[in-house]
Amino acid sequence: MIQDIYVIDDKKELIESLGRLFAGMNQYRFINVKAEELGLALRNIPALIIVDEDNTNVDIIDICNTIRNDDDNNITPVAVVSSNIEKQHRIEILKTSVQYFIKKPIDEQYLFYTVKNIVELLYTNRKVSPLTGLPGNVQIQAEMKKRLLKQDIFAILYIDLDNFKAYNDVYGFSNGDEIIKFTAKTISQYVHNVENSSNFVGHIGGDDFVAIVDKTDYDKICQEIIIGFDTGVEKFYNRKDMERGFVEIENRKGVMEQFPMTTISIAVVEVDPVIFHSTLEIGEVGAQVKHRAKSIMGSAYVINRRKIHAEE
Repeated sequence: MIQDIYVIDDKKELIESLGRLFAGMNQYRFINVKAEELGLALRNIPALIIVDEDNTNVDIIDICNTIRNDDDNNITPVAVVSSNIEKQHRIEILKTSVQYFIKKPIDEQYLFYTVKNIVELLYTNRKVSPLTGLPGNVQIQAEMKKRLLKQDIFAILYIDLDNFKAYNDVYGFSNGDEIIKFTAKTISQYVHNVENSSNFVGHIGGDDFVAIVDKTDYDKICQEIIIGFDTGVEKFYNRKDMERGFVEIENRKGVMEQFPMTTISIAVVEVDPVIFHSTLEIGEVGAQVKHRAKSIMGSAYVINRRKIHAEE
């Protein structure tokens, strides 16, 4: 996943240094904006904001307070680069909840590892699912909101498993967890298989996942996920169940019931900012499309195109 880092620098000196230091590391994307364009950076909810105090015409304390008072960026890490290393000045900046103060003249090696470690730490901390290592609901909502604010055309993939409860009842929760981890890896493999994309995969919880993908060939991604899942899930069943194609569970009345093998359903909502204005609206349509996808026997996907025209 590409990490956007905004550099507040009116003279573009700092971003040139960062571009040179991180050359060839495509997972880091540095974007330069002037101090008076700070709102652009905040609207995109970056992974990190770096402010070059020497090269801005706006008071550094005002800049830092603006960032911290923004609801979507109150946890976004901020680093200030400055030649004003007077102790009280540094303390006043740190009081605004700025995490890092980097002195000038800049030690480029120190700058490189500071930026790299900040972004990696933030990314790790946002992996709220101990089972799959994927971001959870807070980051999922932030990613959706960021794209809506940018007025991008993108797609939300709502993904979950069919007959998963029956699998857990027969094979136990430990084996069920292994299927969840396998599902996460399968989704991530194909969603992130798009070169130079900012695609995102999140884990809502249980067997529910979300992927946010740039405008691309959604059919291809869904087909690859389904093929990868259906091929790999077989290893989680014993030979007897695989041969007969179902599992048996005794219900509360003592009657044996048959349940099909676990499959995967994908509901895709293509989001056009002309039609969708909030994450709630996307979720409502997603629930409808998900219902249709799960009504299809076996692994399946349904795409809801921009004009609410579904393709199956």
